[in-house]
Amino acid sequence: MQTLELFVNSTPNPWNGTLLMENYTYYNNTNATDLQLRNQFILPWWRQMIWTLLFAGMIIVATGGNLIVIWIVLAHKRMRTVTNYFLVNLSIADAMVSTLNVTFNYIYMLNSHWPFGTLYCKICQFVAVLTICASVFTLMAISIDRYMAIMNPLRPHMGRRATLCIAIVIWIVGAILSLPMLLFYTTYTQNFANGEIRVICYCDFPNTDDDGLSSGEYLYNVIFTILTYFLPIGSMTFTYARIGLELWGSQSIGENTAGQLESIRSKRRVVKMMIVVVVIFAVCWLPFHVYFIITSYFPEITNEPYIQEVFLGIYWLAMSNSMYNPIIYCWMNSRFRRGFAQFFSWCPWVHISTEPSLSRSEALTSRYSCTGSPQANTRLSRNGTARIPLYLQSSRGGNDRLLTQQRGMKWKTSQAMGHVS
Repeated sequence: MQTLELFVNSTPNPWNGTLLMENYTYYNNTNATDLQLRNQFILPWWRQMIWTLLFAGMIIVATGGNLIVIWIVLAHKRMRTVTNYFLVNLSIADAMVSTLNVTFNYIYMLNSHWPFGTLYCKICQFVAVLTICASVFTLMAISIDRYMAIMNPLRPHMGRRATLCIAIVIWIVGAILSLPMLLFYTTYTQNFANGEIRVICYCDFPNTDDDGLSSGEYLYNVIFTILTYFLPIGSMTFTYARIGLELWGSQSIGENTAGQLESIRSKRRVVKMMIVVVVIFAVCWLPFHVYFIITSYFPEITNEPYIQEVFLGIYWLAMSNSMYNPIIYCWMNSRFRRGFAQFFSWCPWVHISTEPSLSRSEALTSRYSCTGSPQANTRLSRNGTARIPLYLQSSRGGNDRLLTQQRGMKWKTSQAMGHVS
């Protein structure tokens, strides 16, 4: 006979919820029979309704919003930038966690019963760790990419192939860190005296002591917390602080051109948006990690009244991070805002504003400019002659001067070719 003491509520593992179990006695290869009459961990119906509305709203917004973000980037060529490709990677992770993990974990935490089988017990927890790794590592990749592009503007920028390779590496590293979930998660069945059955999805790490604690599980959770929260937050704080000093603190020598000012404003908008994304991530996940740090050292806290609902609130806040990002993109990026408007164009109250087209002078500048400066008084055309801006033609005698200068340039060019020959 063996004694299984599972303190699922006080375990430091963050993925299986706050499910308190008493001490159970069971025999090998048999299900446990508890002396309790029924499951003691089911919330009253009105509390279940409140939590169901909160979680259902979060899942719908997170899944729908992130799928729309993916569509906006992949369906519009103008949106296919390095940063937006990383945002697609982030949206894939957020959509996965809301559909494949949060829905099932919420049902489990609400009823203290896992009805989805042992295999999906492993898969669900694997997806949870995999997606949080993919999310936070993608945010780090974006911050590093922005840091390299702004701090070293003369170096070649990251291309599509490099971005894809980094995204694949992110998912591989996340899968490696998630392997213990596949290996050690299992289910345990408890029978009640009134005939009810309760199935628990829990982590059974090896080398567990008599108190149900495992040094290997504790070490894994400490390393996981450092790698997926404290280290990324520290790294992103450093990179965005340096970027902020570069974009807002430094003053360039001389007068900036209109093109340079617009480039700086564009970079500032992107950096502002990503800083908001990182801050929201840090705020949403901080209570989650603090909770498990505290309960690791003070497990008696998990026996306090309403601790199940306290954890439901903390868990909802952490998982709700997946629904905020599409809202931030729509709020702070005009192109994403237009994409969302285009997606919801079937709604009668949604109106899509037309994008301003290039003026003729801007089109000529973009086609023929060699210097890239919109303030230059002349442009070199493809045949090597000087092109006078159109606005000079509107002045008195502008047409005559334009014709004379063009003829003079062509004559000088032909003379020079004749001397060379």
